[in-house]
Amino acid sequence: MTTPLSGWLILDKPRGMGSTQGVSAVKRVLRANGYAKTKVGHGGTLDPLAEGVLPIALGEATKLAGRMLDSDKIYAFTVKFGAETDTLDTEGPVIATSDARPTLAEVEAILPRFTGAIEQVPPAYSALKVGGQRAYDLARAGEAVALKARQVTIHALNLRRGDDLDEVTLEAHVSKGTYIRSLARDIAHALGTCGHVTYLRRIKAGPFLESQAISLDKLEQTAKGRGLEHLLLPLEAGLDDIPALTLDQTSAQAVRQGRVLSGMPQSSGLYLAKLGSVPVALMEISDGTATVVRGFNLPDVAE
Repeated sequence: MTTPLSGWLILDKPRGMGSTQGVSAVKRVLRANGYAKTKVGHGGTLDPLAEGVLPIALGEATKLAGRMLDSDKIYAFTVKFGAETDTLDTEGPVIATSDARPTLAEVEAILPRFTGAIEQVPPAYSALKVGGQRAYDLARAGEAVALKARQVTIHALNLRRGDDLDEVTLEAHVSKGTYIRSLARDIAHALGTCGHVTYLRRIKAGPFLESQAISLDKLEQTAKGRGLEHLLLPLEAGLDDIPALTLDQTSAQAVRQGRVLSGMPQSSGLYLAKLGSVPVALMEISDGTATVVRGFNLPDVAE
């Protein structure tokens, strides 16, 4: 039996597939091609109607999947003006219409209003919980869902394309918790019309780029040739903004036992502790004392 894989597969999630279905598909590919049983998780939900970058964590990388939820994302999305649906995308029935159509100049002029820290009301069809139940379950049951406005940050918002008066394609670099469907709705309202999202693609999630994403077909073909290791990004690829902390064999052993390291000269903050090229733990240094935040159970290269 081979050693379980650890690292990241960046899936180019197709439209119509849920994030958990993406995880199941990766598990199925591993199982069908004789790979060792491996823990698999995803680093941030992507709506079934959305496509694009879905980080899939394998093995020890699943310990970092939660960090992906807090990371910034970049999306490309198309807003069709003149009709608003109850889901704010193409799935739901139309609940409002307008004959008003903005010019491209008007669209470009409004974008700065939606850049920076903004207040946003999430869509009724979202996974947020209301009284212990998912908002989308309540909405599908016909109940009125009133979600509170929350502050999110739009780091950048640009016009990608606008071929006619009916729709525009925008690109948004956003903080965690931002709903693109709500952003599209609010932009349309600010332009004196209504609208909904017809196309949504995540082109960056945390440090992971669209250029690194692979299709399910490529995943399956590579797995058949037992070459998945060539597609796998290392565990530390999800920690590109965290400095390394080099350990010797003795201190690595202490860290693996969960012990504290004292007298560290490094400034306070989060570090990726490594023995050679092998990640040992995510550690927090505070006033010269390093404590383990997350330990990784990876074999030494020499083993």
